[in-house]
Formats: sequence, C-alpha cells, structure tokens
Amino acid sequence: MDILIVGSGGREHAIAWSVSRSRSAGKIYCAPGNAGIAEYAECVPIGAMEFDKLADFAAEKNIGLTIVGMDDPLVGGIVDVFEERGLRVFGPRRNAAILEGSKAFSKDLMKKYGIPTAAYENFDDPEKALDYLRNKAKFPIVLKADGLALGKGVLICSSLSEAEEGVKTIMEDKKFGSAGNRMVVEEFMTGREVSVLSFVDGKTIRPMTSAQDHKRAEDGDKGLNTGGMGTFSPSPFYTDEIDRICMDTIFQPTVDAMAAEGRPFKGIIFFGLMLTEEGPKVLEYNARFGDPEAQVVLPRMKTDIIEVMEACIDGTLDQTELEFEDNAAVCVVLASEGYPVSYEKNIPMSGFDNFAGKEGYYCFHAGTKFLDGRIVTNGGRVVGITATGKDLKEARANAYQATEWIEFSNKYMRHDIGKAIDEA
Repeated sequence: MDILIVGSGGREHAIAWSVSRSRSAGKIYCAPGNAGIAEYAECVPIGAMEFDKLADFAAEKNIGLTIVGMDDPLVGGIVDVFEERGLRVFGPRRNAAILEGSKAFSKDLMKKYGIPTAAYENFDDPEKALDYLRNKAKFPIVLKADGLALGKGVLICSSLSEAEEGVKTIMEDKKFGSAGNRMVVEEFMTGREVSVLSFVDGKTIRPMTSAQDHKRAEDGDKGLNTGGMGTFSPSPFYTDEIDRICMDTIFQPTVDAMAAEGRPFKGIIFFGLMLTEEGPKVLEYNARFGDPEAQVVLPRMKTDIIEVMEACIDGTLDQTELEFEDNAAVCVVLASEGYPVSYEKNIPMSGFDNFAGKEGYYCFHAGTKFLDGRIVTNGGRVVGITATGKDLKEARANAYQATEWIEFSNKYMRHDIGKAIDEA
C-alpha cells in the first residue's frame, strides 16, 4: 500500500528508512520532507499543520496509511481530521495527544493514578508562581512551559534569582509562545535519565529498546537545552529488573489511566524516565517517536514497522512481539554553529556519498533542503550521524568516525555523546 509520512526532521527520515524496508510498503510520500527523505519518498510541498490539504492528498492518492511523526499536528488534532474522512492514520487523537500537549495535564494524571513522578505545582499566574518559589521551593528546581516548545521549554534553576528570571522568560516574555501560558514548577530529581519508546493500541503496550539522549548544547552537559544533540541505544543502566518495575508501575498504568479518562491512546508513547534512588520516575511523556531517539531505535528494530503500526490501529498489539538486534547504536547530531540561538542557513554540504553501501552507517537529515541542485543546511540540527556496532563502545567509535564524512563550513557537534557508557 502507498504510505504518507507527515514531518520533515531526522525522526521522519528514520521512519521513512524503516518504512522503505517493510514488505507492506508501496510508494512512499512525505509532507513536507527534506533532502534526505527524498531518497526514499516523494516529498510533497504541504505543511504538517495543513490538515485538510494533507487529508485531500491522502484521499486523492488512495494512501493506505498516514504516519504522523511530529508533535504539533498530533496535538492539533490531525488524527481526528483523517479519521472523520475515513482515512487510516497512525498516531493518537487530539484528546490523547494532550499527554504531551499539556505538562500540567500529564502531571495531574500521574498524581490521580499513582504513577511515580516528581512533586510539582501548576501555575497560570506568574505572581503566584513567584510567591511559591520565594516561600516554599527547594533549590535546584525545574520550571516547565506547559505546552509544546520544541523540547526546549524546560529550565533548571539552581537559585531563586535564576527561578525568578525563568518565570519572566516562560510566563511574561513568552519566549516559548503560548506554551508558557501555564507553567509547571517541579522538584529536581537526580539519577540516570533514560528514554523508552513504546507502541500502544489503546490497551496493550509494547516497549521498544531503551535509549539515552543528550539535551544540552555543549560538552559536559553544559549550555542551553536543545532538541537533542545525540543519543545511544540501549542504555546500560536500564536493566531487565528496571524494565519490569516500569511496566508494572509506569507503562501499563499510563495506558490504563488514559483509557479510564476516556482518552484511549493509540500510537507511540515516549517515556522520559529518571532512575532515582527511590526507583524509576516519569520526567515527561511525548506522544510520538523521539528525535534523535528514533535514529538509534529504528535501525535496531527487526520487526516490520508497518505491521506493528497496523496492529496499534486495529487493537491487536497483544498478538505482536517486538524484536531488536543484539547490538548497539549511537547517533551524533551535526548542528549549525550557534544552535540553538542563532545560526546561518543555506550552507552547501558534501560527503553524503561516503555512506553509500556501508552497512550499519546512516546519515539521517534533520534540517536540509535542495538549493540550486545542491543539498544545503536548513536548520539548527542538520543531520544525525548514526552507526551500529556489536556494543556501545564500537558503535560510538563508528559514529564519530562517520561524522568526519560530512562537511559544511559551520559544522558543530558534541564530542562526548555516549561518554556515560564508560561508567556503566
């Protein structure tokens, strides 16, 4: 069947690569896509938030399955629009995508259903937030914009003055737009951070292999928060015992809670976890594949991605088992110098041919486009260089070797992705 993927980043490139390997896949389209996705899919100039145009396209082309990669259209209700038109689509409906769309909603859900997470308070008045921070807070403390903020709406504040500046940034200056109309003030948790992506069909959940992201822009976890500067899979800190605890206390309870709220979740739930001394706790939920987590998880997945997505839509996930390669993967993001603040675009790139025919090496495009027949930069995070290996150390060495194959004049990357592997 013909397939439409909605999105334009490295996550969607990884999805397109995975879909291209499915025995169910016919022609693949991607809206709007990017220069790398064009290798696997016909890119269509329709924006991810143009729901009616996308639905019209899917109907006109007789698309058998639409896969929504991005958070904004999911939270905006693209799945509802497609379903109303009788179009088959993979992703949560609007009332379920709120799991990511509102941090206040997800924190209240966890409190109601006893799912372990950090202590918190929600605020929609900056003065009340400031009063709480001045009189009741313990530092360090975490401030989170309630809505979608490209993974950047989280501030860790080590002092009251930092927290006061954070309230101004989120709620008054609206640096993250309307996402800052409400704010969550959260206890600062310590421990190892782990990401677990999972397929969900409304009642059954099938977790994928674990991963670990690196959010800060600079080596040593310094600098500003970004959408992610690199990741590795699996996490050596995510043991079988922790997986069992998470299934019993977090994963299945979250799926059951959403169903009990009349918001059955079908699609991908991304669990951002903190492995604390008291046990695993939820840092955040996302309602889609992570980026760049998808770039290390999908190359390791043996199961046909379309078969799993179909099972999620049909409610038959309990009949499906996920299989992953017994290996490891590391992704290093090549960014534009100056990201995430300001950076140049339209800079010519070269070296993509170096990946041709090399098994276990991938260049997933995140912010690229064609300009006058050449591939140029078109974003802060430009490409994700992923490599596999028999273990994490080999995968890490392979990935960093492959970062040298791509050239552009303002190339920037972290040099310590996966350094925690040495401590495992």
